[in-house]
Amino acid sequence: MRAVVQRVDGARVEVAGETVGEIVGEGLCVLVGVTHEDTPEKAAQLARKLWSVRILQGEKSCSDTAAPLLVISQFTLYGDARKGRRPTWNAAAPGPVAEPLVDEVVAQLRELGAQVETGRFGADMKVSLTNDGPFTVLVEV
Repeated sequence: MRAVVQRVDGARVEVAGETVGEIVGEGLCVLVGVTHEDTPEKAAQLARKLWSVRILQGEKSCSDTAAPLLVISQFTLYGDARKGRRPTWNAAAPGPVAEPLVDEVVAQLRELGAQVETGRFGADMKVSLTNDGPFTVLVEV
């Protein structure tokens, strides 16, 4: 699994003009990509990492400050644009494989005590955020 993690001061995701997930104030906006070899164990490992990674102000984590997370599925994180002009998506897991694993990341975060908002899997989403720093890291498990 791969996640692009951004420290934000507010973020929201809209589908067809409707806000489906929103966090206010300091937190993390997390774009999650799934590949073919990923498992529920990797989803749990990613959730633990997201909950404890110290990238908030003062080198704190969401677990330290109860900061919320906005988790959004994004298959394009496994796009490959090394050849030609059009990326390939061969490394991205298909929806029936990816959706339950993204849901597992969210469920594991909530089990850890996190406040989690989400996008809508497979939808055309509009994501708005204020990147704080800017601060963006790539997390892979």
